[in-house]
Amino acid sequence: MTLQDILAGAIARLDAAGLAYGHGTTNQRDEAAWLVLWQLGLPLDGDLDEMAETPVSEDDALAVADLITRRIETRQPAAYLTHEAWLQGVSFYVDQRAIVPRSFIAELIADGGFDAWLSDDTQQVLDLCTGNGSLAVLAALAWPEVQVTGADLSPDALAVARINVDRHGLQERITLIESDGLAQCPGPWDLVLCNPPYVNSQSMDALPAEYRAEPELALAGGRDGMDFVRALLRDLPARLNPNGVLVLEIGNERAHFEAAFPQLEAVWLPTSAGDDQVLLLSFDALSALNASAAPQP
Repeated sequence: MTLQDILAGAIARLDAAGLAYGHGTTNQRDEAAWLVLWQLGLPLDGDLDEMAETPVSEDDALAVADLITRRIETRQPAAYLTHEAWLQGVSFYVDQRAIVPRSFIAELIADGGFDAWLSDDTQQVLDLCTGNGSLAVLAALAWPEVQVTGADLSPDALAVARINVDRHGLQERITLIESDGLAQCPGPWDLVLCNPPYVNSQSMDALPAEYRAEPELALAGGRDGMDFVRALLRDLPARLNPNGVLVLEIGNERAHFEAAFPQLEAVWLPTSAGDDQVLLLSFDALSALNASAAPQP
């Protein structure tokens, strides 16, 4: 058998199983390629056409078939089966203790999508809801002069983040702390990155099994998805430097976000998924929001 044969069979099986995607791939062909190449120890960014006639032994073919079976029967994201996820060409360890990393903030870091709001004074960076630590690592790699703090409520997620910080040799530049929101993050911060739990309750009820395999704590944002965000926007001005900014991901919840904060002056940042997934808030915008919400004498 050849790689082409093995890949065609894997695609057909995934297609017939009616799985859900979105944890690094968006369709059965890409998912099959990822799992097959990983199991065979072939480069994940290799040219499939050039490798099409690569011979595959019977034992390796059986191992691939077993991995595809596990993906179908467990309905776990592929990253939980391989214990590996990729963001912007960087490899990260992941397991069921942390959400599979897929934040669009990662591409904004790599592409300089909000560099215009940063300066030489940007020194202290907070990655709030750090999960497996991927955004903290990417920030430290992108800006060698900054110090990064990764904070999360989940000790399990922080244990996974520790693996990634150590894996990339960033122990001197990234500090990991357990914190319920900003409670243990006094700052002051120059840049806050946050991919919080923002899925509204109706959407949570409709999530496919692959998403339910992830920690609910990292997804569920309350009735309108804004529970965590409300507390964050309320508490952050006191912990943000006057030139500091918040880069916040809210996924498909823009309508709920704008309903919750109708007067807020947000800058929506373009990503590969459109311009309604990630926004930027300045210190002034956050301060104005809190001033308008304060009781009037």
